[in-house]
Amino acid sequence: MVHSLTPTQLSAGFHALSDPLRLQIIDLLRQRELCVCELCEQLEVSQSKLSFHLKTLKEAGLVRSQQEGRWIYYSLNLSQFVVLEQFLADYRRFSPIAPARTCQE
Repeated sequence: MVHSLTPTQLSAGFHALSDPLRLQIIDLLRQRELCVCELCEQLEVSQSKLSFHLKTLKEAGLVRSQQEGRWIYYSLNLSQFVVLEQFLADYRRFSPIAPARTCQE
């Protein structure tokens, strides 16, 4: 298993995906880059609540931000999703090989 992320970074990525609101943010960003105000409006949450979740997603490397004037726009960092997907695919690859164990006494 060769991954470009440390176990801590992988854990941060999966943790970021464990919250329903963060999943909604990711789903909206799948369509296009959005500014904080658009995300707040579509998700019907306060900017302070949204900022906390965006920070978690950024720290996990799942989203990128770009400031334009007074607005910050967010987009997905697809390469990070590929790494998480590859990590899980390694386990899927082994599942048909490993037979079910039965206790023998």
